[in-house]
Amino acid sequence: QVQLVESGGGLVQAGGSLRLSCAASGRTFSSYAMGWFRQAPGKEREFVGAINWSGGSTYYLDSVKGRFTISRDNAKNTVYLQMNSLKPEDTAIYYCAAERFGLASGFRGDYWGQGTQVTVSS
Repeated sequence: QVQLVESGGGLVQAGGSLRLSCAASGRTFSSYAMGWFRQAPGKEREFVGAINWSGGSTYYLDSVKGRFTISRDNAKNTVYLQMNSLKPEDTAIYYCAAERFGLASGFRGDYWGQGTQVTVSS
């Protein structure tokens, strides 16, 4: 099992950037695919992007392609979500998730963090 803690959320103006971090517990971090989801008020949780165990494969929601980048540092048990050119519609709670032996494509997440709020003002 893995425990996940997100950080880095906050308030930013449209066009700005934020980098979210997700720190994972345990010694088997490199065996997990990692991903990010988000949930806006009144909407269902949606997949944002994911990265495979090595960092060699990523997969993104179409609306964030070219703006968001997922990366990971297995030595630090941490996955990142770099968000650039933020839009008001990116406002949501962002959740980190892990899936053991998962793939970036088709990522669903078996373990979840508590979430971090991202608010983009217009």
